[in-house]
Amino acid sequence: MTLAQALTVVGVWVMKMRSLVLCGILLLALPGSIRAEEVSLVCGAGSARVDFGVRRLEAALKGSGKTLERHTTDKPPPRIGILVLANFAEAQAFIDLAKPLGADPAIQGEGYRIVRTSWKGAGLICLSAKDETGAMYALLDLAEQVRMTGGLAKVEEKLSNPRFAFRAIKFNLPWMSYRKHESLQLHIETCRDLKFWEQFLDMMAENRFNALTLWNLHPFTFMIRPKNFPEACPFDDRELAEWQDFWKKLFRMAKDRGIETYMVNWNIFVSPELAKAHGVSKYSVDWSIGGNGDTSELVRRYTRECVTQVIDEYGDLTGLGITLGERMGGMTPRQREDWLLETFGAGMKAAKRPVKFIHRAPLSADTGSGGSTDGSTPLITRDGVDKMGLASPPWVEMKFNWSHAFSSPRLCIIHGGKASEVYFDPKPTNYSITWMMRNEDFFILRWGEPGFIRKHIEANGKDYVGGYFVGSECYIPAKNYLDKTDLPERIAYAFQRQWLFYQLWGRLLYDPATPDAVLESEFDARYGAGVGRELLAAYQAASRMPQHLASFYRSTWDFTLYSEGFMAPAGAKGAFISIDALIKTATLDPAYVSITEYVQAVAARRQFDASRLTPPALADALEKDAEEAMKHLAGLTGKSAALDHEIADVQAWAWLSRYFADKLRAGVALQTFRTTHNQPEKNRAVELLERAAGHWDQLIAVTQPLYPEVPVIHLGNTKFSWANCRDQVRKDIETARNEK
Repeated sequence: MTLAQALTVVGVWVMKMRSLVLCGILLLALPGSIRAEEVSLVCGAGSARVDFGVRRLEAALKGSGKTLERHTTDKPPPRIGILVLANFAEAQAFIDLAKPLGADPAIQGEGYRIVRTSWKGAGLICLSAKDETGAMYALLDLAEQVRMTGGLAKVEEKLSNPRFAFRAIKFNLPWMSYRKHESLQLHIETCRDLKFWEQFLDMMAENRFNALTLWNLHPFTFMIRPKNFPEACPFDDRELAEWQDFWKKLFRMAKDRGIETYMVNWNIFVSPELAKAHGVSKYSVDWSIGGNGDTSELVRRYTRECVTQVIDEYGDLTGLGITLGERMGGMTPRQREDWLLETFGAGMKAAKRPVKFIHRAPLSADTGSGGSTDGSTPLITRDGVDKMGLASPPWVEMKFNWSHAFSSPRLCIIHGGKASEVYFDPKPTNYSITWMMRNEDFFILRWGEPGFIRKHIEANGKDYVGGYFVGSECYIPAKNYLDKTDLPERIAYAFQRQWLFYQLWGRLLYDPATPDAVLESEFDARYGAGVGRELLAAYQAASRMPQHLASFYRSTWDFTLYSEGFMAPAGAKGAFISIDALIKTATLDPAYVSITEYVQAVAARRQFDASRLTPPALADALEKDAEEAMKHLAGLTGKSAALDHEIADVQAWAWLSRYFADKLRAGVALQTFRTTHNQPEKNRAVELLERAAGHWDQLIAVTQPLYPEVPVIHLGNTKFSWANCRDQVRKDIETARNEK
């Protein structure tokens, strides 16, 4: 048996000798006379995932004054500090320990157990796992505990299993991307750089993400020269070899960290070169994503053969994915599913090995424009999955609250029509639902609200849910184009700015009960002891603002809301959410009461159910959050430029919260004046909007030193900054003042 086949037990021995305690005391008195404690590590060879975990443990031990020496199980040293048992055959000398730990039925795939015990008279911490990824996570956990407590003496026992089997990042590639925009194409060079991917994948592994999904309109001819359609590939042999080397190294790096890789495309597209050569799918030349698709036999055969060849040429690629929607206008649900079966389904069956599959499906019972509305879509999807005959059940991906998942943890809206429970009832046995948490609402400001994620998992992590995707359509977390270039301690990559976002989602999808102390410890590691508790509390309070706005202001597709800019570019006249737009909007979450509904109810003396959040109550909550965030920030500034940048983002959210709060109050006053002509209400609206404008000026003061004008796809060719919105903020005051 090899390590990859049977990683069963990870054991960590720590000698608990009185002399070590005495040495600790002597170290204080005689700092130059004591060597750092050496810890010997013994493990089998051949596991890149275990190697990854060992390197992280080695760094943590070094930080606590210990060094690590590594040995193999067939040549253990006389004194063992850390033992990794790859399999029983390699570790007969330790079989008395391995037997009771190796068959722990409570440990699931990617899970592990930490137990304190003893062996041969020495103190012992045993880490047992069923697979390499679980062993890696166990080592990462141990390294984290060493960093938090300063050593191995206080390591806690635990059993850890993943809450969800699928914990994915949605990453849109910038070449032949879903949309064209400066904010997307500027990432091309960075996304071709394996140094970027090494750091991104390290982040994923450390945060327990286990799937990287790469999205592209048509990825295949960046990966292969189709055997029967060589004209479809735009590259010469050297260029194609460079691309192939890139993909193979990327997939291998991911696999070495326990991360599955999936290539996901939209339909129905071919390469621009094939479109030109054969006069098919002409829309593929300019990447036009809407309308009918080309379902000709040539396109079917080309797609099917590309699927097979990509699978056969890339052994480390985990799977493929497809979305039924783009360029499938005019097709019924059955025709769409049949096309999938005849292309991807047949192509996967013809491949030399089985792969996994992501099937994006509409959550609605109808298909929207161009399709039938007979309520049959979910049944057809279930039937199609059966007919594909996959080796493992696919992940059926569905958007949560359309493009704005950072709104309410309640499923309030779906993409494509009325919600249907046919996908869930009866409980599926041939697929698992995976929620797509799309973020099109904040790209610049850092975000961190663990309470929202925990509530979301509690409300929506049903037994038919296999996991989550987290990502964006309009933002690529690669090149850092958001910070001013002359900032001290400037961050290289965009995802590193949002490190807390990824840590919260990855760790809580693995274990929602992960204590806040673990999350706080990363702040302490970055910025110094004592920072984490206050800064995480500040983030939690301030980060509720975009969720409240997205729950209050009903939006649908990508451009209908951009919360950090207080904008709804495609949802109203003008991009900025004016006082009139705020008054007229319907709410997304029915637990929120709109301004219009509230004013009507007050006039009619109707009471609201206590479970509903009125505009005045929402305003009070926003103001309270802002005050709480600012309170937690007191005394943290000035320690480093990087920490000050984090603090500034929290302050920005707090000023946005205050702005939103006073604008809500002003909206109630202005709408009340419009229905009652009570002059004091008009005066109050003007006063509140002037105060809100003051909050916006504070927001500008916080953000302008840090952020340049940046391209945001929601605004087309117009660059975004909060300063550029000031005229619209002041315009609200004139609207109220001129009201008759």
